[in-house]
Amino acid sequence: MTILCIICSRGGSKEVENKALQKFFNKPLIAYTIRQAIKAKIFDKIILSTDSKKIQKIGKYYGAASWFLRPKNLALDNSPKLEVIKHSHALAEKHYGKKFQICVDLDVTSPLRSIKDIKKAVKKFKNSKFNNLISVTKANKNPYFNMVEVKKKKVQLVKKSKTKIFSRQKAPKIYEMNASISIFNRNFLLK
Repeated sequence: MTILCIICSRGGSKEVENKALQKFFNKPLIAYTIRQAIKAKIFDKIILSTDSKKIQKIGKYYGAASWFLRPKNLALDNSPKLEVIKHSHALAEKHYGKKFQICVDLDVTSPLRSIKDIKKAVKKFKNSKFNNLISVTKANKNPYFNMVEVKKKKVQLVKKSKTKIFSRQKAPKIYEMNASISIFNRNFLLK
């Protein structure tokens, strides 16, 4: 199975400008994700999708392939990341002249993710019949117990349960997507 790793990083981040280039222990943030992908030794190709020549230059320096700049419509605040991944995947297949059955997105904002977790996620995905896999972490808040919203001028729990829940420990287990690792089956991704 051929596996493509895509690292997405746009230059126009609003909350932290050029966050991929911000120093984290004396290296640009993006360097950690590229190094993790290389050290995992499971990817046929590792590419960088960016709209920034500066990020592209740094990404290439640390070992990611990058021969294109992302179009402006895929580098806006409201551009869906899935569309960016699909675009990059299609360009990689054209550029390398082969199909990648598995596409892995490693988020730049997760420099503390472990190589072991990347390998385990890909292995788990390869041994499953699922179309995608996302990394998660246990949620600090639970919509069945301590998360509320205002509806019709009333405060109520975000999610209702058929039974009364009086302690957080009795609430259903909830997880937050942490965006560290996302994996897609090629056909599922391109549809």
